[in-house]
Amino acid sequence: MIKKWKVTLPELSGEKPRYAYVYIPTQAEAEPDARFPVLYMFDGHNVFFDEDATYGKSWGMKEYLEKTETPLIVAAVECNHGVKGERLSEYSPFDFRAPKYGVLTGRGKETMEWFVHTFKPYVDSRFPTLPDREHTFIAGSSMGGLMSLYAVTAYNSVFSRAAALSPSVMITAQKLDALLRTAPMAPDTVIYMDYGAQEMKHLPCLKIAKRFGQVTSLLMGRGALVTSRVVPGGEHCEASWERQIPFFMDTLFYGG
Repeated sequence: MIKKWKVTLPELSGEKPRYAYVYIPTQAEAEPDARFPVLYMFDGHNVFFDEDATYGKSWGMKEYLEKTETPLIVAAVECNHGVKGERLSEYSPFDFRAPKYGVLTGRGKETMEWFVHTFKPYVDSRFPTLPDREHTFIAGSSMGGLMSLYAVTAYNSVFSRAAALSPSVMITAQKLDALLRTAPMAPDTVIYMDYGAQEMKHLPCLKIAKRFGQVTSLLMGRGALVTSRVVPGGEHCEASWERQIPFFMDTLFYGG
């Protein structure tokens, strides 16, 4: 079952509404006292429904979760669709220069403050969650993948595990690396990262591969438990990220 409703993020976009989605596993109906881990996700409009997805193709998370009977709540929020790079701004922890928009202010901290202090308490109060850090995960792709890395490091006391698909680690590299080197990180932190082989055609292959390897090494050097993959034939699109769901789910639940 998926609940869908409108929310506002006053600190980011005033009273302009966007959709929030929460998937509740079927086990919740049969076992009213059961409680479940929660996976928070960015770009919520792309997670469940093709008709809501930006390019007409979603991740198909509902179908996967129902088919596998995964005991998991998924809570996702639509991005800002503004025409002046608002999504990029809200999904970047740091200021950066974007080719189409010039210098954008990184509002990732404001985004995560809303997730942690407004959205998560709302989800925990209304759905059968396990609200502790051990059972609180986060995931996203592209800029949402960058935000997932930011969340699991800068907000490590809230999120214990993250999945970052095709994360935008090429931007703000120095500032991101400084965060990964210094953010307090518990030794049980679990991180899944991947990058599609076909994505590497957008920039020189060795440049992307080197940068992706640098981030992996930084995280492993901090003691994070990292699964890092280059996806054969992987592309920068929802259809490709959908095919990676079994891989990152295995990582998020490994040892749980």
